This record gives sequence, C-alpha cells and structure tokens, in this order.
Amino acid sequence: MPETLGIIAGGGFLPKQLMDHCRQEGRPFVLVCLKDFALPEIVGLEPCLWIRLGEAGKAVSFFKQNNVHEIVMIGPVKRPSLFHLRPDWWTAKFLAKIGFKAFGDDNLLTSVIKYIETEGFKIIGIHEVMGDILADEGVFGKIKPDDQAKQDIAHGIKIALGLGALDVGQSVIVQQGIVLGVEAVEGTDALIKRCQTLARPGAGGVLVKTKKPQQEQRADLPTIGVQTVVNAFESGLRGIAVQAGHTLIADRNAVVAKADELGVFIVGVRIK
Repeated sequence: MPETLGIIAGGGFLPKQLMDHCRQEGRPFVLVCLKDFALPEIVGLEPCLWIRLGEAGKAVSFFKQNNVHEIVMIGPVKRPSLFHLRPDWWTAKFLAKIGFKAFGDDNLLTSVIKYIETEGFKIIGIHEVMGDILADEGVFGKIKPDDQAKQDIAHGIKIALGLGALDVGQSVIVQQGIVLGVEAVEGTDALIKRCQTLARPGAGGVLVKTKKPQQEQRADLPTIGVQTVVNAFESGLRGIAVQAGHTLIADRNAVVAKADELGVFIVGVRIK
C-alpha cells in the first residue's frame, strides 16, 4: 500500500489535479485547505481540515495523526500581514525563530519548509508525484512565435531572471523590445491586465515567466493555466514563454487547446 500523501491546498485548481492523480494511482491522501485561498469546489465530499495560515500547528498534528510522511504544498497563497496572521503557538515559535527572514518571499518559504521538516515530514514538489506537469522545451500547440516574439522572449528572460534574483517576481511582459510591466506582489493575472492599457501599436507583447534563480523548487514554481491564456489573449498579448523544466502547467491539454483556439503561442524555453 503506498504511503499516505499530505496535501496543503492553496488557491487554483492544481490541488484538485493532484488529488485526481492520487486517485488514479491508488495513492491515499489527506487534505489540509487554507481558508481564503483554497477553492471549496475542489474539495467536494473529500474530508478536509480547513485552517488559517496562522494555524500551522493544527496541520502538523493532523498529518501526524494520519501517519503522513510526505507533504506537497500546492496552489498560490498571498502572504498576510502579521496583524491578520493571528499565529497559534507552533506558528509563533516558527516566526520567533526565523525573525527578519519572514520579510522575503523566498527566505520565508525555505524557512517554512525546513521548519516543517523538523517535525519528521518530508516536503516534496508536485512534479515529484506528477512527472508530466512540468513544461517541456519547445512549442506546445499549433502557433509558433515569430522573430520579433523570439527577440522579446530573450529580452524578457534577462529581465525576469534579474527580478527573480532580487526576490521581486517571476513574470515580465515585453512588446517590441520594450518592457511594459514586471510582476511584483499583485501576481501574474493582475500584471497582464495592467499592461493592456500600456500596449503599443503593432505586434502584441509576450508574457515571460521564469523561476527565481534562488527559488525553492518544491513549492511556488511559476504556473500557467487556461485563465492565463485567456487573460493574455484579452490583453492583446501574442504568446506566453515559460521556463522549461521549472514551470507547472495546470491541465496541459486544456491549456494547449485554448491557446490554439485563441491563436496564442506557448513555448517552453530552456535556460542554462
């Protein structure tokens, strides 16, 4: 009998995709859902422990009671202020231990993982359970980037990696060699919508997403889904470029089908 997998569900539909995969593979799992982030519709009738971000101690106890050893943290979560966190004792001890590391996204995530693992768990990436969820190198659908788009992608990668090294964001939008916008705390969807009003005449821009150079590989990898494609199309973008091997594709078949339908290219780029 496979070991029970612990799933900590944030936003989006990747948690459901992971749950469906576990069912297909016959792997038992237990679910912890984060209030204000996890979507109730992904849970259905599945037993689930709902907690606030500040109630990590409840999740630790729940996983121990269910003999969990491996845990996947999946789905976007916006970091709350300390005022709204209202930490329980376990979380308060964690915050006291890491101090100023809590003020950087990458430091915080790495510290969370290390602290959870002191309880005897092993944090793994969703790609270690679902091997086909990472973006491949090359064009995904029928639409291919032209020379201008390729130049924008190359420029966007340089900018995105620079931003990532500073722990700012994962995404940038480039049009005809000009950076229209970079991602910060607002997230990719908001970035795309914001850049719609900044677009120049002529060939549309390109969304480029990369992993931060120092980013924790087991959680918070760049992700695109169907809604990313729709938002890109509605904002006049011609395509999306993602880092091959380090970007999650939520429901790949649906993503490619929607991109082909809307005439938006998707390409995985290998970054050395």
